[in-house]
Amino acid sequence: MPFGQAAAFCAVYHRHLNPPVGHLFSLGVFWAGRLVGAAIVGRPVARMLDDGKTAEITRVAVDGTRNACSALLAACRREARKRSYERIVTYTLPSESGVSLRAAGFRPDGEAGGGTWNRSKRARDDRHPTMKKLRWRG
Repeated sequence: MPFGQAAAFCAVYHRHLNPPVGHLFSLGVFWAGRLVGAAIVGRPVARMLDDGKTAEITRVAVDGTRNACSALLAACRREARKRSYERIVTYTLPSESGVSLRAAGFRPDGEAGGGTWNRSKRARDDRHPTMKKLRWRG
């Protein structure tokens, strides 16, 4: 699906993040002809993972439709493989169960990230969760 449409959907339905500024590809899931979920896949945010072989699911948002999230995650995994990516990763907050990720064939890959991006020489306004996340690999 077009990035603009996916970003607009994520702006309305994502629980805690604004849409990203770019992507490699975006996918949508429809039910009865209505868009019920969107996923945005891009290059990994973490420098050490940005090796040209890894893609990152940067946003997944659904309107609550049953199984839409796991359908999107599985579709992202398949599309990344079709595009010759060897790995696809994404992150969850500690408060999120990961049940949709498990259903889509992802496995936990350890703790990652966390902390603020604010520095004395580069002030940033943290509008995102700053706790450690759990990385998932598919």
